[in-house]
Amino acid sequence: MSENPNLLAEQRRALILDEVRRRGGVRVNELTRKLGVSDMTVRRDLDALSRQGVLEKVHGGAVPVAEASTHEPGFEAKSGLEPTAKEDIARAAAELVAPGAAIALSGGTTTYALAHRLVDVPDLTVVTNSVRVADVFHVAQRTSGARQGSATVVLTGGVRTPSDSLVGPVADQAIATLHFDVLFLGVHGISAEAGLSTPNLAEAETNRRLVQSARRVVVVADHTKWGVVGLSSFATLEQVDTLVTDSGLSAGARAEVAEHLGLVVAGEPEPAAD
Repeated sequence: MSENPNLLAEQRRALILDEVRRRGGVRVNELTRKLGVSDMTVRRDLDALSRQGVLEKVHGGAVPVAEASTHEPGFEAKSGLEPTAKEDIARAAAELVAPGAAIALSGGTTTYALAHRLVDVPDLTVVTNSVRVADVFHVAQRTSGARQGSATVVLTGGVRTPSDSLVGPVADQAIATLHFDVLFLGVHGISAEAGLSTPNLAEAETNRRLVQSARRVVVVADHTKWGVVGLSSFATLEQVDTLVTDSGLSAGARAEVAEHLGLVVAGEPEPAAD
């Protein structure tokens, strides 16, 4: 069978994962027909997705991984998921940042990607509870040297989570005294019913404080976060101003989102104003 030259490995794997989650399981022969690739290629893709922990291989195919609402993957594990989508989202979200703004970046791999896009925006004040995000700005300043217009970074204290966020009473108290123009918030899960949620109770409270301290809330989340519900909800969709996501979000999910908040789909042109 000739391979489909128009699909990159990452695109194939995203399609496979979406099919597994949507249908509750798929067979290898179904995927070969759908994707136009060989059995061997599909099996390699399933192996890769299994190593990432996002599906489980079974005889002749794959099924979703049943995760508890309290399961919290580490930063490195999440970094390998949807990297292209995260870069697209980061690029689109960076366009919402004006020079001189006071912004907040929560923990997460998508906000980490966004931080790399913001190091050259002049005169930013950046509040973050993410060790990884703070390090992006630190390394940029150390590499280029102190220069006029470099970002001022405020790193909250707190207890470190598996995703390298700082949470707990120390972080909560620090955030409660601050006010920022825009909060860019990474999430574990987002749904119409549960709103924004996380498996970590302490992180939920810290995220509530971030939302309360922001004039504008922008959620940055790839399409796989839609429909995921963690243990603790910390904000409703009505408390969010904008969702920046990728083109993998289904038409049905887009319609649900649009009932509650603004939607920016990275890589797609915004609809023309009436």
